[in-house]
Amino acid sequence: MHSIDLFVKNWGSKQSMTPIDSADIAELEQRLAAILPNSYKYLLSNYGLVHTPNVLSRICDLGVDISEVQDFLSLEDVYSLSKLYEMSGMPKGHVLFASDCKGNMFCFKLSDCERQHIDIPVWFFDHQLHTVKKVSPSFSEWLGEFNKL
Repeated sequence: MHSIDLFVKNWGSKQSMTPIDSADIAELEQRLAAILPNSYKYLLSNYGLVHTPNVLSRICDLGVDISEVQDFLSLEDVYSLSKLYEMSGMPKGHVLFASDCKGNMFCFKLSDCERQHIDIPVWFFDHQLHTVKKVSPSFSEWLGEFNKL
């Protein structure tokens, strides 16, 4: 979980972070009929909703080809936006958890959430193209990419 701690230290906007109770996370899992990866639950239960306003600036300054993360979604938004985006063209079977500054979303595949995992791949939904592509083999590795910037 070191990459998660380092990500929050490097990029998190401190004033917006409040840890989320594990009972609330469990309730979300029940509503989604999914088991979220332990790495993501670690982020939520230790730090809460991380806002990363400086990631985009750094990516632009360096000219790297990486989709920036700006906000991690509230638990209610994880549930409601996952359903809403499906209705507006996103392929079915994804759990949204974070967004970039353009309305694109980072998500987990619902099929990867059928049983407990420490970590699972991260996918990127491009809302203009209505495509989903894998951006990292795991949540921790995905956050670790930002730590290299």
